[in-house]
Amino acid sequence: MKIVIIGGTGLIGSQLVNQLKNTEHEVVAAAPGTGVNTLTGEGLDEALQNAQVVVDVSNAPSFEEKAVLNFFKTSSENLLAAEKKAGVRHHIALSVVGTKKMQSSAYFRAKQLQEDLIMASGIPYSIIHATQFFEFAGAIAQMSFSNDQVVLPDANIQPVASKDVVVFLGKISTGSPYNAILEIGGPEKFNMAVWLKQYATATRKHYDIISDATALYSGAPLMAETLIPDNAVYLGETKYSDWIAQPENQR
Repeated sequence: MKIVIIGGTGLIGSQLVNQLKNTEHEVVAAAPGTGVNTLTGEGLDEALQNAQVVVDVSNAPSFEEKAVLNFFKTSSENLLAAEKKAGVRHHIALSVVGTKKMQSSAYFRAKQLQEDLIMASGIPYSIIHATQFFEFAGAIAQMSFSNDQVVLPDANIQPVASKDVVVFLGKISTGSPYNAILEIGGPEKFNMAVWLKQYATATRKHYDIISDATALYSGAPLMAETLIPDNAVYLGETKYSDWIAQPENQR
């Protein structure tokens, strides 16, 4: 079986390519750096020739409102059209837990549009809603700086190791379409401030981290459980304390 990984050189895509290359399947890493650009359509028809499965783990290079909407709309339309032409039998997309609940955020409106296009395409699909990756802690801290403090919503989070997401995606990639949204997350739930304090301690960052019920996340207000799966079908095994204790993860 031929499996094409869109975004195949990124954090998730590169790990998924390596995992699937150890199977009997043909795996193609598709990204602008390999000559495949979903935004322009360059290389798509060639990459998808004889493909049975497409896994889209790509992400927008800019989260500015017009740019992110254009990326997910145009890329999805180009990709789905090429899949129909190629006769792809399973489209898998990686999205985010809480997407529908955060529509005041331009990023999550764009992700919702991507999901709507997939579900309306007629191509059998599986949409994976994952919680935030362990690797995103530093970026979340940076985007939450205000007046020399890291100001976080007073909400919970259930982060997951990217390697655990890849394990789940690998299983889905070689199975039948679900034609549904599947939620996955990590094994532990934290208050966001508690999680970021663990990150700061391990990486020796001297952040003043506080919770604020009015703080926004990616431009959207959060309820206590917005970022928590309602009905997770899979929870990763890796605990954050074990993961962040590894020197290669302390960045």
